[in-house]
Amino acid sequence: MTEGMRTGIGLDFHRLEPGEDLVLGGVKFDHPLGTVAHSDGDVLVHAVCDAILGAAGLGDIGKVFPDDDPEYKDISSLKLLEEVVRMVSSEGFVTGNVDATLILESPNISSERDKMVGKMEKVVGAPVNLKATTTEKMGFIGQGEGIGAQAIALIRKHQ
Repeated sequence: MTEGMRTGIGLDFHRLEPGEDLVLGGVKFDHPLGTVAHSDGDVLVHAVCDAILGAAGLGDIGKVFPDDDPEYKDISSLKLLEEVVRMVSSEGFVTGNVDATLILESPNISSERDKMVGKMEKVVGAPVNLKATTTEKMGFIGQGEGIGAQAIALIRKHQ
């Protein structure tokens, strides 16, 4: 039953600064701080990309979408996720599910959680579970200097 099944873990962090956009799970938040990044800086989607890529043994988001390539400047991370799903599919895999956790002090994502999950599920084609936690004001995330996300993905061979 587990033959042809693989898992991967993704982890991503970005600095937060004024004047930048904050996009999480493909949803833009009205927030005074945003992520500093080459793309749209969506740490959640980046962690999901890395989890799926890792499960398929295809490296990581930095290898596949280098941050010095102008093609990816300000690109929507959901577009990167679409490409990851296509790449994994061409290797004969389909995503079974994704479980992800945002690590942040603010904003509170509860009002947008369903929208974020829906956007990611539409691209991934599988269930996505999303949780959020704080660092209880500890460290760079707790001090509002950054944001992080982690994800795990299960992929399986096409049937």
